[in-house]
Amino acid sequence: MSGQLKEVRLRIKSVGTTQQITKAMKMVSAAKLRRAQDAILQMRPYTEKLQEMLSNIIGSVEGNLADGLNIQRPIEKVLFVVITSDRGLCGAFNSNVIKLTKSIIQEKYQAQHAKGNVSIMPIGKKGFENFERNGYPLIDQFWGIFSDLSFDKVRGAAEYIRNAFTNKEFDRIELIYNQFKNAATQQLVCEQYLPIQKTETKQSSNIDFIFEPSKEILITELIPKILNTQLYKGVLDSNASEHGARMTAMDKATENAEEMLRSLRISYNRARQAAITTELTEIVSGAAALNG
Repeated sequence: MSGQLKEVRLRIKSVGTTQQITKAMKMVSAAKLRRAQDAILQMRPYTEKLQEMLSNIIGSVEGNLADGLNIQRPIEKVLFVVITSDRGLCGAFNSNVIKLTKSIIQEKYQAQHAKGNVSIMPIGKKGFENFERNGYPLIDQFWGIFSDLSFDKVRGAAEYIRNAFTNKEFDRIELIYNQFKNAATQQLVCEQYLPIQKTETKQSSNIDFIFEPSKEILITELIPKILNTQLYKGVLDSNASEHGARMTAMDKATENAEEMLRSLRISYNRARQAAITTELTEIVSGAAALNG
């Protein structure tokens, strides 16, 4: 009986230590989330306006751009830019992104994948490790961006993607990440990054734009910057989503630990009560035997 009590005490101590860790991780994630949330909420209106500007410019262009970023080629080679996190303990945050990527490959690009023409550019250690373990062709120069997140690092990745598309290394580039909604909600997103899609809207068709400087100069200057910003927004979205997912996961883990502690304490008290009852019974029986 004493061995059973010792085992329960050790489990209570172990669960209590785990609960302290999950509480601390929740507080750290909450602090990081506040900064990451501010960054993406400030970035999003700017990016959306740039995207609208890009659609209007592309919609007013007849034919293909000089750098060929809007050319719709037959899809032979595909690149997926998959944004995950560097660390785990954030629920299904990473696994959902990886599952969606593999699902899209099987549904849309199965023929290309069978030929080995589907490549992955992971941003984040978890995605890199998973796709490397599963034997996918990888572009592995940029998976460590989150270790020191900055616009310059993301710009380097965006320039690599843009040059690869221009050089016809890939015919389509898809961007997959978690879009931040709030601390408890993240929405999986798959966006076509390149080629740039021409969007016809009533607004753009009814407005006659005056370009200053010329349309060609604007396109040459703006499109790379807009594409850089679009990728950076995806990275910031994923970063905020990661901290929100981890905060939620650690909060749930703390609640589960409390529930387990409550159950273990009940078990411990019952075992202790049984041990005391057994000892009293033995004492009474021994006393009765001596008196007899």
